[in-house]
Amino acid sequence: MKKIVIFGATGNVGSYLTKYASEFFNKDEYEVVAVGRRPKADVFPDMGVPYFSVDVTKPEDFDKLPSEDVYAVMLLAAQIPSYMKDYDGGLYLSSITMGAFNVLEWCRKVGADRVIYTQTVFDISLAAGPGKLLAPDTPPAFSYTGDHAMYVIAKNAALEIMEHYKQEYGIKKFVFRLPTIYSYSPYHFYFPNGKKTKRPVYTMIERAMRGETLEVWGDPNYSKDMVYVDDFSQELCLAALADRNGGFYNIGTGNPISLREQVETIADVFAPASGRSEVVYRPELPSGGGFLMDVQNAKDELGYEPKFGCRELFEAYKAEMAVDRFASIRMKAED
Repeated sequence: MKKIVIFGATGNVGSYLTKYASEFFNKDEYEVVAVGRRPKADVFPDMGVPYFSVDVTKPEDFDKLPSEDVYAVMLLAAQIPSYMKDYDGGLYLSSITMGAFNVLEWCRKVGADRVIYTQTVFDISLAAGPGKLLAPDTPPAFSYTGDHAMYVIAKNAALEIMEHYKQEYGIKKFVFRLPTIYSYSPYHFYFPNGKKTKRPVYTMIERAMRGETLEVWGDPNYSKDMVYVDDFSQELCLAALADRNGGFYNIGTGNPISLREQVETIADVFAPASGRSEVVYRPELPSGGGFLMDVQNAKDELGYEPKFGCRELFEAYKAEMAVDRFASIRMKAED
């Protein structure tokens, strides 16, 4: 039976990918295997997915993993800026660049057919702009300053290592460039520039659940891709089955969502019985940015069909809030 091995399975996106993959692949032909740094993650065996605790920075840890019938490897494991409390550029190099090297060495040894890798959209952040559609083959354009610089450099170096393993050993390389992937987590914080901050989407949802006024800052027509984790997962799983030698794709939906639609939908979906939040527009105030991703080649070459619009995304959020299925492997609010 062919194995689909997911590194980074205990991360927020990785855990939902693992769940999706366990339901996507034919169980008579494929076995999904979850890999993460946590010593235990019982949530995966409970869904019929074996779990292995592996630190990708330690080559000796890979001896714990299966060595036969490894077909596709999905590599998400990485230190990311969102969860780095105190800046340490070396952690990017060890977890991302050397981590990728160690994963690829293991792939070579066990004869894996392909690697499916998640690249950051920040490698082309300077090419973005309001209304600009970013193509998969957009050349790198990023800032060499700030808390994302070493992260992008480490990611780009990992891509070069993958190209070497593709040309030298024939390991197929599928790369997916990610904007923000939306998936519910009971941990509502992140660390921009090392400062613990509540994610704006959770602040907005909490206010909507209390029926409090919601504000739309900046241009309400400013639009960006909002990708639910199941659409992201669909693209990666399709790549595992694709009869191709590899490819470079964007993660996206092809359906831009405006600030207006986002906030009005949150007000609708999370409205309490006491009444829906009023939405107030504040065009004089600054707003955050976002990205528009061209996903046409993923549709043409992989058969990708995004399923989640804005309403479906937030309805899924609401459903996951009620279930809280991955609470046991999430950070706590006091962390």
